Amino acid sequence: MSPASLTMAGVLLITVPTIAFGGVTLLKFLMRGVPGYVDNPVRRGLWRAGHAHAGVLVLFSLVAMLYVDQTGLPEGLKWLVRVLIVAAPILMPLGFFLSVIRPGDTKPSRLIGLTVAGGACLAVGALSLGVGLLI
Repeated sequence: MSPASLTMAGVLLITVPTIAFGGVTLLKFLMRGVPGYVDNPVRRGLWRAGHAHAGVLVLFSLVAMLYVDQTGLPEGLKWLVRVLIVAAPILMPLGFFLSVIRPGDTKPSRLIGLTVAGGACLAVGALSLGVGLLI
């Protein structure tokens, strides 16, 4: 594995404790019936989605780092692919969480756009990685 991919994998692994902490927090909110979470289906759904996306996308990104070095892409494009793939598990959950940050929020704020940005990063990064592996 190249030093660049190892660096990105290190960044991703640092996020894992925050995902675990988030899961414990959501579980506490459910068990304790915390107002603003249990009684707010929009907030509860978006926070659950944020937590799930974070976990799945970090795993996907860690695996993808193994493949970036195997592509025929120029080094600059490899860096771009790495950054795009690592941005997704950061931006998407942030959008889910921050768009309903206040307990009384019943619809997402414009910060939900971070989720769209993360999805775009994921799509472009994964597509580029796939093409790079085929050439």
